[in-house]
Amino acid sequence: MSKHISDRPRGHGTARLREYTRQERESRTHPAIETLRSRPQMRGEDNRKAAEFLRIERGQMA
Repeated sequence: MSKHISDRPRGHGTARLREYTRQERESRTHPAIETLRSRPQMRGEDNRKAAEFLRIERGQMA
């Protein structure tokens, strides 16, 4: 008795691995974005004055 046509082994090749690595790669943020987020934020003197005025306006003295 010969095998049925659906009894053949399925060859996935590298498609499963390629799909898995694509999903892993896309689930993380890009290294350039991580670098931008980790940089210290530079604030000018004008921004600092406005922040202090707002703090005093809210009633926070220290």
